[in-house]
Amino acid sequence: MTTTQLVLQIGLYGLALWLGLYLIARDVGSLRLWLAGLGLVNYAIGLALDILSQYALSGESSLSLFIWQRLFVFLPAACWIALLVYLIPGEQALQERLEQHPRPTAVLLIATLFFMLGITFLMFPFSWLPRTLVLFAIGGDLLLLGIVIAVMDAFDQGEALLPHFLRSLDYAFFTALLFGGQIVLVMAYGIGVTYALLLLLLTTIAAAILLQTFADPFQSFFDRFAFFNTPRLRQERSNLRAQSDALTRSDDALQLDKIDGDTFTRYTRQALSQMGNLPHLARSPLTRLPLIAHRLQQNGQPTDTLTRAGELRLVLTESIERLKPPGEADFGTTDEWRHYNALHYPYVRGLKPYSRRLLLGEAETAVLPILDWFRTQVPQRTLYNWQNAAAALVARDLRERSRRVGVNGR
Repeated sequence: MTTTQLVLQIGLYGLALWLGLYLIARDVGSLRLWLAGLGLVNYAIGLALDILSQYALSGESSLSLFIWQRLFVFLPAACWIALLVYLIPGEQALQERLEQHPRPTAVLLIATLFFMLGITFLMFPFSWLPRTLVLFAIGGDLLLLGIVIAVMDAFDQGEALLPHFLRSLDYAFFTALLFGGQIVLVMAYGIGVTYALLLLLLTTIAAAILLQTFADPFQSFFDRFAFFNTPRLRQERSNLRAQSDALTRSDDALQLDKIDGDTFTRYTRQALSQMGNLPHLARSPLTRLPLIAHRLQQNGQPTDTLTRAGELRLVLTESIERLKPPGEADFGTTDEWRHYNALHYPYVRGLKPYSRRLLLGEAETAVLPILDWFRTQVPQRTLYNWQNAAAALVARDLRERSRRVGVNGR
């Protein structure tokens, strides 16, 4: 392997590893981001094994690394097939994707075809086609696919991608360069390229990227030990991290009063599902509703990110309460109660009806009949449909209230 090929492979390894971890870190609860991220991470591991196999200390270890390398290079294909099935389970879903994301979906499908072609060339090699070139081509396709998934996710969430994307890339690059560069200097001016130094370089790059990409969770973990006796300080530091993350995701160009009803309903549905997680709710574009700004101004509250998120949670709770049928009863099982029950108990009360792990705080006399009703009378798919229908009603209420604020403001 020439020096140029080695540098390119290490660079591609770092880029693929970073993008894979970045996708996972964007939202650890998103299956599509996990599938896309794991595909890239597996490819990066396979690329690292390919590099090490060419500098192994013995032929036996080189063969062993090569066998493992083939496994990790082919695993991304399984991840991407699963991702396509998840994103486009049928013809109707494909049509919806093409309507929502025409260019990204077209790029996704074309890049997938080239990716599968590259995997085929790797399985059935040709003498005229260098194997290293095939690996680079597969890596390029995977990087393009990963970027398309990031674009789709940002669009669906109503977020800006570029500031958050570039911030993570910059931090990862310079962190890896700072620590990995020292090992490169030892190689260049010391003992040269060896298996041990390459292994150290690759693991150092991986550790640097991992620590940067998941910096917030790591800081939260270490804060538990560093500030174990000052919970208020821990919470304030956590709030600052949440605000910083939300600011880099905020899409200032998004005009909520001009988006279509389906998109606004989707944002509302996402915000409802995040009511129990204030840092995640702070990323919602609904925090910039005129209604939120008006209420904060009336109450003399600051307009920072987390305060907006807290006010949005109150506004959503009020809209949910409007779905409650008239009367003094707190719970009912008739049809007129279905929209209120579908949102109030899972999102406002925080109940998890189908979870086998019942929290002690939930095991109360007043709650058990409600949980029993959900489990015995309401299938999970039915609850999901009720929540979608109720979210549309909440979205309509939010728009009407925001429009009234806008009219009165004029």
